[in-house]
Amino acid sequence: MPEIGETLREARMRRRIDMTEVEAATKIRAKYLRALESEEWELLPGQTFVKTFLRTYADYLELDSRLLVEEYKQRFERPAGMELTPLNLRSQRRRRRVAPAIGPGLVIVLGVVVLLAALYALGRVGRDDAATEAPTRVETTPTPAAADDGDGDGERGGSEPRERPRRVRVRIAATGPVYVCMEDAGGRAVVDKVQLAAGESTRTFRGRRFRVTFGTANARMRVNGRSYRVATSAEPVGYEMRPGRGPRRLESGLATCT
Repeated sequence: MPEIGETLREARMRRRIDMTEVEAATKIRAKYLRALESEEWELLPGQTFVKTFLRTYADYLELDSRLLVEEYKQRFERPAGMELTPLNLRSQRRRRRVAPAIGPGLVIVLGVVVLLAALYALGRVGRDDAATEAPTRVETTPTPAAADDGDGDGERGGSEPRERPRRVRVRIAATGPVYVCMEDAGGRAVVDKVQLAAGESTRTFRGRRFRVTFGTANARMRVNGRSYRVATSAEPVGYEMRPGRGPRRLESGLATCT
C-alpha cells in the first residue's frame, strides 16, 4: 500500500488543490498539513492531533479516512502507558527506602508538639485565674445563629447549604503559541481547532460543562474567575470544567472538535 503522506499528496495534486485552500477549508495550519504529507509526525502536537488532522484532511480529499488512521496506528502509534510500569516500580522502591527513616523523626516531632501543648495549657490556666470574668463575657455574646432564633425563616435559611452553581465560566488565554480545541456539554466545538498566539485569548464561555484540549502548555485557563496553568506534557493535555469545581485533568476522552 502507498505511504500515508504520498497518498495525501497525490490526491491533492490530482485535484489541483493549493495548500492554502486546504488550510482555509479544514482550519488546519499549512505547516501541519505539510508535515502529514511528509510523514514528519514529530512536528505535530501529539498522537491525538495526528489522527484528528489525518482524518479531517483525508475526508476533505474524499479518501478513506478510517483506513488511513488505522494504518497510522499500526505503523507509528506508540502503545499508551508503555513506560509507566518501571517508573511505578521505582517509586514503590523509593517509598520503601524512605519509610523507615520517617519513624524516629516523627517521634521527635510528636514529643515537641506534646511539650508545647503542655506549656500552652499551663499558660492558659494562669490567665484564667487572673481574669475570671472573660469566660462570662464570651458566653453572653450573641452569635449569628442565636439572632435567628426569633425568626423561623432565618433559622431554616442558616442551616441550609448554599445552592451549587449550575453553570461554569471559561476563558482561555495564550502565553505562547498553543493549539486549542474546546467542546461544550453537547459535544459542539466552541473553540474549533484554533492556533492562538501569545497574548491572544478567547471570549468567556458559559455552560454546564466544557472539555478542552491543549497542544502545548502555553496557556492559562480562567475558570469561574480563577486562573489555572496548563500542565507541561509531551502529549496533548485535556481538561474538564464543571460548575463549582476547578479544572480536572483528563486521562482519556480528550476533546477533538470533529
